[in-house]
Amino acid sequence: MKRRKFLQTGALGAASAAAPTLLGAAVPALWTAAAIAQGRPKDVLVVANEFGPNSLDIHTVGANRPSYSVSWMCYDRLMTFGKKKLPDGQVMYDYTKLEPELAESWKIAADGNSVTFKLRKGAKFHDGTPITAKDVKWSFDRAVTVGGFPTFQMKAGSLEDPKQFVVVDDLTFRIDFVRRDKMSMNDIAVPVPSIFNSELVKKNATPQDPWGLNWTKSNIAGGGAFKVESWKPGQEIIFTRNDDWKNGPLPAIKRVIQREVPNAGNRRALLVKGDIDMTYSLPPKDFSEVAKEGGNIKVNSLPVENALWYLGMLTSKPPFNNPKVRQAVAWAVPYDKLYESALYGRGAKMYGAASNDVKTIAWPQPTGYKTDVAKAKALLKEAGFENGFETTLSFDIGSGTVSEPMAILIQESLAAIGIKTTINKIPGANWRAQLLKKDLPLIINRFGGWLNYPEYFFYWCYHSQDAVFNTMSYKNPTLDKMIMNAKFAESKAIYDGEVKAMLKLAYDEVPRIPLFQPVMDVAMQKNVQGYMYWFHLEPDYRSISKT
Repeated sequence: MKRRKFLQTGALGAASAAAPTLLGAAVPALWTAAAIAQGRPKDVLVVANEFGPNSLDIHTVGANRPSYSVSWMCYDRLMTFGKKKLPDGQVMYDYTKLEPELAESWKIAADGNSVTFKLRKGAKFHDGTPITAKDVKWSFDRAVTVGGFPTFQMKAGSLEDPKQFVVVDDLTFRIDFVRRDKMSMNDIAVPVPSIFNSELVKKNATPQDPWGLNWTKSNIAGGGAFKVESWKPGQEIIFTRNDDWKNGPLPAIKRVIQREVPNAGNRRALLVKGDIDMTYSLPPKDFSEVAKEGGNIKVNSLPVENALWYLGMLTSKPPFNNPKVRQAVAWAVPYDKLYESALYGRGAKMYGAASNDVKTIAWPQPTGYKTDVAKAKALLKEAGFENGFETTLSFDIGSGTVSEPMAILIQESLAAIGIKTTINKIPGANWRAQLLKKDLPLIINRFGGWLNYPEYFFYWCYHSQDAVFNTMSYKNPTLDKMIMNAKFAESKAIYDGEVKAMLKLAYDEVPRIPLFQPVMDVAMQKNVQGYMYWFHLEPDYRSISKT
């Protein structure tokens, strides 16, 4: 998208009434990027990213990562996480600290078998309807019933059955635990158990769609800090502040204009010229260069906890149901080339350890694989594929700035051992739905676990329950047992032993090949303050302000 066209669209035109001389007329060439950025109203934030939400409801099938941001800002949860300041001054969430949101307080029973929440008085949905415990129960019932990602996420914290969720009175809600699970409380603070206006959704539900998913996919039924003013899928989404929000500090930003600008070069140019305030989807090369250039732009960078870029292989069908084939691929990957030419060094290497023997419970940690074509060829021969085979290598176009150069380099490297790959580019809006089909033989993907435990990552990605993020359809009862033993370990010694064992088994069986731990980069104008890293990797506009 050209800068002039961007300026003429609703994204910036929406602010022109407040600053007609800046946004409603040609910008003098002598004006600096800083002047342009500072000329916008301080309560308007303009963001450009590669792609936006494909749904306004995280519970809908195939909802993508930007959809998480919508749920995070337009809905409330009972609790949220605290924050911590790092030595370099950056701020991130603190998964060890839970703080009130819709619930003003909570109390765990003396026997540890339940927790009771007291809701804030006066909290309302966007349409003015008071939020009650009935809405909370209906929302939790929905999350554990609709199936797919939301239900699996709730189950990760042993939140499984509507019978667990009890309305005590209008402002009191209780959860009865089915078992002792260290993840239960934290799981209540992630985006999935958002609180819906139950009566509003029910009015728009049908017998075929009793939870109203078709309606909430394009309509908000929340009471969060922001409302959706308008949404044009594939173009832009505009948020406006909910001035009646009572469940946290009122945001300084009144309006967020989030545009979809697919071309990375255009996004960078818009940022450098001051036409946008923030972007968090530039290629690593651009983030690296912008960070070095400095000027009026600053870049926040933090390693993404509990996350990996990986090469996944479908283990339910030949040829990748053969562990030797998977190991051959793991030895053929051109790791250093990927690190230098796709990530530009912005990440942590997850390869090249002395062996696959696991000495610590640190996660993620490197495997013992490295590029060794001779070893790869030998393993392929042992597997009965001395002459190689043909397959398809797929990636999400939405992450194409990293995935595409990776795909080309992997394609070249696999060809050297006789594996001919056809590259398959899948649009970002369709990627999650395609993963659900479990029919892609070879993929480049990235996954990060919301709750910062290795067993949580493995529960999602390796367990035989075959969640959407077990993209390899890998099933191993031995590993399943290790995951659950770690999840419910009664001592540190047991926990450490199970975690080490599950890491080693996963590395030896290698259904997915760890490549890198990613870095979360966000570039913004220097007058943008309050950015905070969150586990869901979407910006929280509630904390952001402009000086």
